[in-house]
Amino acid sequence: MTTPPSARARVLQAYEDLLINDGPRAATLDAVAAAAGVSKGGLLYHFKSKEALTAGLIEKMRELAEADFALMAKDPEGCANYYVRTSVFGGTTFDRTVVAAMRLAQGDDTTVRAAFSEMHERWYQLILGDIQDAAVARAVMLIGDGLYYNAALFGLPTHAGNDAGPDGSVDVRSLLTVVARMGSGART
Repeated sequence: MTTPPSARARVLQAYEDLLINDGPRAATLDAVAAAAGVSKGGLLYHFKSKEALTAGLIEKMRELAEADFALMAKDPEGCANYYVRTSVFGGTTFDRTVVAAMRLAQGDDTTVRAAFSEMHERWYQLILGDIQDAAVARAVMLIGDGLYYNAALFGLPTHAGNDAGPDGSVDVRSLLTVVARMGSGART
């Protein structure tokens, strides 16, 4: 039997859902409270303001990113392979949190943009540590970022074949072959 999410977790989830589905303007404190099934006072108990709610979202994203960095650092195929392989939007908790934060970053929220910059730099440093070539590491980042951007915004599916599918799907295996040729390969 699983434990139901705490009120705080429900509030953060409701905030994410509203950001993803309706955008930042619709994610008012009243709307978040209603979507979370808590009173506005209950929301304010956990998050004193909209800024505190955003800080909670950033904290959650950073925690999920730390777990991702750890997995990436020990992946036997290498950091570049991991980055590209996992840059396919899969609807995971991390994906949803990132997309919600992206909606805020499109506005004037510098704290969210700063959090994205920090995450991006960590991923880059991990890839660079494996590849040892700044230009190639940057190219790998752009491949992964492009995959994520396209999947998150356009919902393009992926498949394991050797070229693009008839539906415009992305062949990740072919991209990983390109990444290997670019100098990443598996770790030694």
